[in-house]
Parts: sequence; structure tokens; C-alpha cells
Amino acid sequence: MGIKQSAPVDMTDADAANELMRLAKQIAHHNRLYHADDAPEISDPEFDALVRRNAELEAAFPHLVRDDSPSRQVGHEIAASPLSKVTHEVRMMSLDNAFNDEEVADFVGRVRRFLNLAQDEPVAFTAEDKIDGLSCSLRYEQGRLVRAATRGDGQVGEDVTANVAHIADIPQALPDGAPDIFEVRGEVYMERSAFAELNARQEEAGGKLFANPRNAAAGSLRQKDANVTAERKLRFWAHGWGAASDIPGETQADVVACIEEWGFPISPLFTRVEDLDEMLAHYAKILEQRDDLAYEIDGVVYKVDRLDWQQRLGFVAKAPRWAIARKFPAEQAETTLESIDIQVGRTGKLTPVGRLAPVLVGGVTVTNVTLHNRDEIQRLGVRPGDRVVVQRAGDVIPQVVRNVTPDEDREPFVFPDHCPECGSEAVSEEGEVDVRCTGGLICPAQRTERLKHFVSRAALDIEGLGEKTIDQFFALGWLESPADIFRLRQRREEILALEGWKDKSVDNLLASVESKREPDAARLLFGLGIRHVGAVTARDLMKNFHELPALREAAEKAHAGDEDAAAMLTSIDGIGSAVVEALGDFFHEDHNKQVWDDLLSEVSPPRYEVETLDSPVAGKTVVFTGKLETMSRDEAKAQAERLGAKAAGSVSAKTDLLVAGPGAGSKLKKAQELGIEVVDEAGWAEIVAAAG
Repeated sequence: MGIKQSAPVDMTDADAANELMRLAKQIAHHNRLYHADDAPEISDPEFDALVRRNAELEAAFPHLVRDDSPSRQVGHEIAASPLSKVTHEVRMMSLDNAFNDEEVADFVGRVRRFLNLAQDEPVAFTAEDKIDGLSCSLRYEQGRLVRAATRGDGQVGEDVTANVAHIADIPQALPDGAPDIFEVRGEVYMERSAFAELNARQEEAGGKLFANPRNAAAGSLRQKDANVTAERKLRFWAHGWGAASDIPGETQADVVACIEEWGFPISPLFTRVEDLDEMLAHYAKILEQRDDLAYEIDGVVYKVDRLDWQQRLGFVAKAPRWAIARKFPAEQAETTLESIDIQVGRTGKLTPVGRLAPVLVGGVTVTNVTLHNRDEIQRLGVRPGDRVVVQRAGDVIPQVVRNVTPDEDREPFVFPDHCPECGSEAVSEEGEVDVRCTGGLICPAQRTERLKHFVSRAALDIEGLGEKTIDQFFALGWLESPADIFRLRQRREEILALEGWKDKSVDNLLASVESKREPDAARLLFGLGIRHVGAVTARDLMKNFHELPALREAAEKAHAGDEDAAAMLTSIDGIGSAVVEALGDFFHEDHNKQVWDDLLSEVSPPRYEVETLDSPVAGKTVVFTGKLETMSRDEAKAQAERLGAKAAGSVSAKTDLLVAGPGAGSKLKKAQELGIEVVDEAGWAEIVAAAG
């Protein structure tokens, strides 16, 4: 189950801009993993869902389309590589996707409308299976192969000329009569049997195992040493062309037939279809044969057959208007759910993982499956012993599609209401599906991460206690809770006996710890890692309560049902019911109260007071965006509060000032549209200095 998304009609410009920013970063990240690193971490359908969501938002908010929009990108920029770069004379485009018959029909309708065809004017298409390989362009000049290149980002790829010399399917020369310049484009791939043989050899030699044939083909082709490529059984088939001094035909089918005559393999399932019914029928035929093919495919590609119509239709940002890929549904198989384990993440989230009787799905043996959360288990009605249909949609942990035996007499699975790691209560907040351990700092699954957060720069900022040191001290049993940090002085000689520690480094660490005996109360509260209590929320709370015991008392009363206490908390600007509930859950747990009391026996935070200055921004709302180079975001927000301003996280009509550092994006655009005053970091520094 994914995160519930708002319909575009229900979203503000600010919400849409923020989501488009997140989507651009996510899609770029996964594009790099897939195209540049050959190491995807999400499935094709999951990636397609991100792309479709981006397209949906851009259609609803065209004025917010970003310069780095995924809809304008093809592949991914070439990462650092021992292979030289090649600039494509004709850009290598990608394809838009369709996921059902209706979307294929919409594609045909768009083609007809764009060309302004009469109702009875026939439109023919070519149709072929979409092989899951690595795109490659082969450039022939005067009939000789002079260069082979991967797609890369569409404009620039990698030179793999020496490598393709070892692929038997690729001719080194074209027959007489071929155009002086012609680029054959297609896919380098590895058959399933060759993939299995390669992984068997890799395992025997203790080498890297490839996740799937596509990754194996990409890794094999992009070798600096072509001799490695020669050892791998790579294949190639052609499906199109790029730069050409002459086109040997007037239709897609004619040119592909000519390319086949030149000695290039093409898809054995390539055909020409006359209308939508034939398009859908050929898709069904290919889907039926999918599991029996010697190679992996992930869809069917349709292209307008007439080349003059292709030219008229042209391209959108990254794809031709005259072609589309109809993607297959994820591959599925049936097996037995043998058990359900609960894993606790570093934030306390309880995630159920199904253990399966091993089953082969799409050439990969699957033994684990994600069950997401408590609600998903209830929706599926799954229990250990059930027969389930598993869907593999890429190289990540698969998911259960449905329960085949929901009516068999078995006890329902009871999702735990206590953490399996520490025994603390496990709860879900109102409106959330995730169940989380409330153990916090006493939970072994969370403890080291929480300790690292506690000493981080934004919290107590204790120098010398880095991640490795915390891991080391935790393994030795010296750090169980934050209070133990302040008892490290009793272990001076033990620390000194560890490898790498000297008198000076130990004394510096202990001095840094001792300097935090009277910590800022808001930083201390933030450092405890209470859910929903970030740095700004912690300051908002302490500005109103001043003393930590007073905050605890109010939180405990609110949790016990005291409406006045709850109302007092939610009356604080920026504090909502989620924060109140999280505070109540934290202090309701005996373990957390022990950690709290133990910590306050070691430290004495002074009364929290925020001294505000008379300044031009007093009473105003300030938003910081972009990269701040002279201070952290938390420091900037603290400065704003000291000047009597409110530091907000998003731009709205109530914003008075935007401080924009390098890389400012949608917030800056929004502020400019609303006519909000904008200053850079230097301008903000002048405001701070003027206030004294």
C-alpha cells in the first residue's frame, strides 16, 4: 500500500510544487540507479507510478513544470566511467507508456486527431515485443561499423565499439548499396539461459551475482576490458534507426525489413497491424507467449507505420508522438505463506515480512514478501499456511496480490500491540496505517540511531561522539541511554585502553560531554527523538512551558483525557493533535519515563527563555529556502525567532519574507508570483546585524 495522494483538484500550488520537487529528485535518483549504475532498487511498476504521478500533476499545474522535470529527461547523464563519451547526432528518445487497452485506444485517438484524419482513414502500426535490454546505437559509414554507443541520457552515451565486436548478431559491415551513413538502433540483451550460466560461474568464482538479465547485459557491455564482454553471451536485435544519409523505405515496416536483410536480427514477433483491434490482439498473443520466450520482455511497442506521418507527428519533450509502449502487468506465481515476521525499523515502525515457500517468479527465486503494514494484512486476510499469489515487479521484495485460501479454517494473524524487540506498546496514530514502537531510546532496534540523533549538531551537538564511536561504545555496553553519555567520565581509563584513543582525544571527548551539563532545553527535547517533535516544534513548546517538567505534566494530563491540558497544548502556534498524541504516548510508557528521569538526574537545563529583539521582521513570517552557506537551517530559524519573527516551512499569502539561498526552487517561484519580498543570505545577515 502506498502513501495516499491528494487529487490535483484538491491541492494548492504550494503542495503541488513541493510534490513535483520530490518527484523530480526521486525519479532522477532511480533513473541513475537503472541507467548509469545498472542497480535498480525499485520495480518498473513502482517507477512507472512515480512518472505517471508527475505527469498528472504537470497536466493540472502546467505553470509549475520544473526545468529539471522528469518529463524532459531521457535515461540519465553518464556517471564517471572508464568508457569515453559519444554525442549522438540524432537524440535517442524514450517512449511514453500505456498500461491498459483504454490508454492504447487514447494513443490511437491522439494520432488521428493530430493528423486530422477522416473517420474512415485507416492508420496502420507496427507492433513488436519490447525486450528488456540496454539500448545501443551502431553507426555505419561507407558500409563499415565505425562506432557503437549506449543511449546514456539520450544526447551523450558511452563508446562500446570494441565491446560490440564480440556480439555475433552485429555485422561489422553492411552490404553494397546501403546508405553512406546509417545508424542501426536496437537492444543488447542476454537470454535467460545465458544469464543463469553467467550467475552460476560468478557464484563459483565468488564474484558479483546479477539481479536479472537486463543488469547482466548492461554490466557485460559496459566493460572497460572488451575481453570480459567476449566471455559473456550477449545478443542484439534491431528495432529502429538514428542518423541516416538516406532512408531505404517509406514505412517503418519497410525499413525494418531492409535492416533485417542487411543481417541484423529483429524481433520474431514483429508485425504490422491495421487497426486498434489488431493492436490489442497482438498484445494478447505476445503476453500469452511471454513465459516461453528465451528472453525477458516487459511490454509491446506500437509505432505509426507511415514515415511521413511520423515526421508530422514529431516529438514531445523526450518521446515521439508516433510511438508508445504498452507495459505488461507484473509477473505472478502462487506459493505458500509459511510465516509472518515483524521487523522493527530505526524509527520504531513495525513492518510485517512474509516468509514464503521458495517460488520462481520471472526467473528469480522469491522467498520473502513485504506485507507493508497491519491494514494490508487485514485487507488480504493472510495467515501462515495460506496459499498466496505473489507479484514480482522488479528486483525489490515482491508483494502479495491476493490470498487464494481465505476461507480455510485457520486462526487469523494477530498483529502485535507490543514491540517484539523491547516489549513497549506499539501504537498507530489517528489517520495513519503504520504501527510504531513507543519504546524510543530503550528499544534495541532504535537505540543506536536515537543516540546518534541525541548527540547530533541540531540536538546536543557533542563533538567526538560520531557514529562509529557510538556503535563501538554501544557494543561494549557503555551506552544504553542518553544519561550514559554523561557517565562516560567514569570510563576514562577503559576508553583510553581502546585502539586509536589517546589522552588528548579522550579528554576532548569528555570535555565536550561535560560542557553540555546545562543544555538548551529545546535542543534536549528535540534530541530525545519523540515522534513529530522536530527542532522548531521543540522550541515552540519550550517557549510556552519554559521548564521540561511542566511540559511533561501537561502531556501526561492530556493523555489521561484532561481536555484543558490538551487544549492548552494545541493552542500553541504550530502544535497540533499529532504532536499532543505523540507526547502523551511517550510519557505513558514507563521505559521512556525512566530514560527521562535518568537523563534529568545528569543534566540541568536552565529555564528556557527566548530573548526577542526589536527588528524589522518582528511579528512577521519568514521562510528559508535553498542552500544556506554560512549557517544551518536550524540556526537561521533560531535567529528569526530571536528577532521576533515566525519561521515557517512553506510559502503562502501569509509569508512576509523569503530568504533564498543557492538552489532555491518552487518556494522562490511561488514567492515571486505572490509578490513576497525576497532577500539572499547576505541580505538576511544585514537584517540580523542591524537588530544587534
